[in-house]
Amino acid sequence: MSLIKRNGNTFPAFPSLFDDFFGRELFNWGNNNFSSTSTTVPAVNIKETTDAFEVEVAAPGMEKGDFNITLDGNLLTISSAKQQQEEKKEQNYTRREFSYQSFQRSFELAKDVVDEDKINARYENGLLHLTIPKKEEAKQKGPRTIQVA
Repeated sequence: MSLIKRNGNTFPAFPSLFDDFFGRELFNWGNNNFSSTSTTVPAVNIKETTDAFEVEVAAPGMEKGDFNITLDGNLLTISSAKQQQEEKKEQNYTRREFSYQSFQRSFELAKDVVDEDKINARYENGLLHLTIPKKEEAKQKGPRTIQVA
């Protein structure tokens, strides 16, 4: 005897066709920039060079004071929170608007590789740039030629 899962579909020839189609968001096929709470998460590029890790976070509309960057052991956490409020009073109405943006991204770096004292961060043109240098002993050395005796 075998167990077969049924979802109330009376046509077993089409078991997952309709489930797959109707289970997706109609206008958001393949867009992975949203968290499970449907809030946007900024895109991040991480590049490793022989001397450092270079991190770019796409966060337009922020200011450099909005970011909080911490390194706890080998866990790098980048977070931001920005809140805006505006109130406009006219003769017969008051308009209030507010917005709140926040995100947090964490990355685990290789253990005992990062030179914590030389980390550099700058924010320009909507991009947060981090340069995380490697310790001298962790840097990859170039190819060495060995002479045959």
